[in-house]
Amino acid sequence: MPERALPSDRRPTSRRGFVSAAASTVFAFTIVPRHVLGGPGYVAPSEQVRMAGIGAGGMGGGDIATFTKLGARFEALCDVDDARAAGTFNAHPDARRYKDFRVMIEKEANNIDAVCVGTPDHIHAVAAMAAIKAGKHVYVQKPLTHTLFECRELTRAAKAAKVMTSMGNQGHASEGSRLTNEWIQGGLIGDVREVHVWSDRAGKLWKQGIGRPPETPPVPATLDWDLWLGPIKERPYNPAYAPFGWRGWWDFGTGALGDMGCHIIDHPVWALKLGAPTSVEATVSHDGTLNEKNELNTETFPKAAIVTFQFPARENGKLPPVTMTWYDGGLMPPTPVEMADGQRLPDNGVLYVGSKGKMFHSSHGGMPQVLPDALMEQTASIPKTLERSPGHYEEFYNACRTGKLPTDSFDYAGPMTETVLLGVLAQRAPGRRLLWDATELKVTNAPEINQYVHTEYRKGWSL
Repeated sequence: MPERALPSDRRPTSRRGFVSAAASTVFAFTIVPRHVLGGPGYVAPSEQVRMAGIGAGGMGGGDIATFTKLGARFEALCDVDDARAAGTFNAHPDARRYKDFRVMIEKEANNIDAVCVGTPDHIHAVAAMAAIKAGKHVYVQKPLTHTLFECRELTRAAKAAKVMTSMGNQGHASEGSRLTNEWIQGGLIGDVREVHVWSDRAGKLWKQGIGRPPETPPVPATLDWDLWLGPIKERPYNPAYAPFGWRGWWDFGTGALGDMGCHIIDHPVWALKLGAPTSVEATVSHDGTLNEKNELNTETFPKAAIVTFQFPARENGKLPPVTMTWYDGGLMPPTPVEMADGQRLPDNGVLYVGSKGKMFHSSHGGMPQVLPDALMEQTASIPKTLERSPGHYEEFYNACRTGKLPTDSFDYAGPMTETVLLGVLAQRAPGRRLLWDATELKVTNAPEINQYVHTEYRKGWSL
């Protein structure tokens, strides 16, 4: 539906948010305790973070609902599809509605403190950058961006603007993620030189390994297809792309790696302090096996892939080089010989191979398990060195009020996402080992691949 504004007597009065762009304002008034004003669960207006949502259906709608439960007031909501966003719109009848987030941010700049972005991957960067340039705190679903260039630019912009940021990798706040860090850094399984990461997601919820559909059905009346495309070159509407199948298409999504990699690769990157890889190589399949040629499908991601990352030694050689291997499309690493009969690895997870033992956990920061079982007795003596999280969404919401940067701010999530997106890039050149210069953000031995480090935007769109 077109943008609408509330009558003047219902519009929120313009005020400076108590949450500034740098969250550094000192207040000279007293906040009345919420229980005095409105009973249990009540959030005083002076304690609320005023938010806007870009993407109000699907995961974006879920994020909006969660922040609302934490006390946020959504002043404005934006979605290109009225039908998909209907549930969220109905839950927030007083929020002003928009279809174009650029219009929303311009009109609502004085009414909001923060923005959450829950759109398809190809919109993440342009939406988040618009919020950052307006001086707003920003929460973005994973992967942080669609391209490597966008990721680097968004990370730089957020740091320069001194806004609070967070990416939607919920497991980063888990107890399991902290134990994984402490056990590995405490030497429980010795030096780790080999890591396996995997997901069963590829092709399960969307199609991969297919060509562009020839049909051009009419665009649903509730959908603004031009705005859904955003910065990506024009193509006819097809339900194969929206509202959900976009993940499998190069132009819109980042495949299984982008969908689940941030939930899985996050933990070895954090625990092992991996930094940027120096090379990456992908083997792909379009029929679900690896017994065929490494051919590129220019429309969709392969049905299955194995991607190998090489990381150099870190901390002046104290931490050894690491080889990390990603598997998707039903492919899995070998089951550790130390596992008991009937025991199996999770469908999505991480396996660390150390000089003293092995450790594995599921995605989203699952609780770690060690092999052989006898190592478990030693975990009790490993100190808890990391601060525990109040919760993933709580970290961002509290950051908007206090200025304490979340542990998954763009300072961390940006470089980690670059590793994920480098694995996506490698699938553009199957069978080739790409040498990566992270400083210059380019492949040094296959310059023709650098065209995919970023994609050219349509006229009218920019970072």
